[in-house]
Amino acid sequence: MTYPKINKLDLSKIEPGTTNKFFLTVVEDGLGRDITVPIFIAKGKKSGPVLGLTAAVHGNELNGIRVISNLITDISSEISDLAGTVVAVPIVNTPGTLQNQREFIDGVDLNRIMPGKLNGDRSQRFAHKFMKEVISKFQFHIDLHTASFGRINSLYVRANLEDTETKMLAQLQHPQIIVHNTGKDGSLRGAAVKKNIKSITVEVGNPQRLQKSLIKASVVGIHNTLSYLKMLPIEIESHTAEPTICQKSYWIYTEFGGILDVLPDITESFKKGDKIAIQYDVFGQKIYEYSAPEDGIVIGKSTNPVSQTGSRILHLGVVK
Repeated sequence: MTYPKINKLDLSKIEPGTTNKFFLTVVEDGLGRDITVPIFIAKGKKSGPVLGLTAAVHGNELNGIRVISNLITDISSEISDLAGTVVAVPIVNTPGTLQNQREFIDGVDLNRIMPGKLNGDRSQRFAHKFMKEVISKFQFHIDLHTASFGRINSLYVRANLEDTETKMLAQLQHPQIIVHNTGKDGSLRGAAVKKNIKSITVEVGNPQRLQKSLIKASVVGIHNTLSYLKMLPIEIESHTAEPTICQKSYWIYTEFGGILDVLPDITESFKKGDKIAIQYDVFGQKIYEYSAPEDGIVIGKSTNPVSQTGSRILHLGVVK
C-alpha cells in the first residue's frame, strides 16, 4: 500500500474526525533519496490535547512498534469519540530498524544526542529535524523502548516523579517498576521535557522480538492515558499490583573477563551483600562472586554470558 509523503507536519491542516497515515521526509541518503519515518495522525472532532507516541528510537526495539500498530487499529475504530489529536510514530530510527541494529546509520545512539543540531553531523541533523517537525507538536509524550542486545528488561517506566502530572502518566502504564529519572541525558524524553512536554519512557521488555503479554499491558497503559487526558470516554483499568518505586538506579559492571552467570531474575528483590552473579574462566573455574552493594530490585540484567571486563551485570533499582 502506498501512503503520501510529506516534508512538514502541520496538525492544523489535518481534517477533524479523520485518521491519516504519512511518511515524513527527515533527511536524504547518499543517493539523494528520502529517509522517511512513518506517522499516524488521528484528529478528533472535539478539542483536546496532543498526545505523541514514539517507538524504535533504537532500531532493534520492536515491541513498541506492535504497541503502536495495535493502538492505531483501536483509535481508528474510536475516531468519532476522540477529543484532541494522537500522533504516533511506530519507527523513529528507520535506517537502524532496516539494518537490524540499535544505532542510527552512522553508528550513533540517537537517544544520547537529542535534540540534535541544525548544522551537525548525520545523526544530529536527523535528530534535529525529527524534534522540530514531530516532537515539538506534542503536549504529552510516551516513548517506547526495550532492553538492548544481550539484555532483558522488566516492564518499567522512567519519569520525573517530582512532576505530579508526569508521575501520574507513569503510574497509568501499569509498570512493574517506576524509576525516578529527570532525563538529563540526551534522550528523546529529556529533549521533550526541555520543551515543556510531559514525557515518560516506557521500557517494554526485550529487544528484537515481540512479547504479546508486555505489548498488551503497554496498550492498556496508553488507553489509560487517553482516558486520563479525557481524549476517549473509556474507563481507566485499575492496577492488579502496585509498581515498585525506585528513587534511583544504576548498572553494576564486571571486574574481570569471563563467563558470567547472573543469579536473580528481573523484578527480584535482594539485600545488601546477597550474591548476584558468579564469573568463571573458560575452563569453568570460579573467578569471582559479585555481591549486591545495597538493597535493591532487578530492573534489567545481562543475558550474554561472555563478559569482557566492564560488562553489564544487572540494572539495580534503589527503593527508598
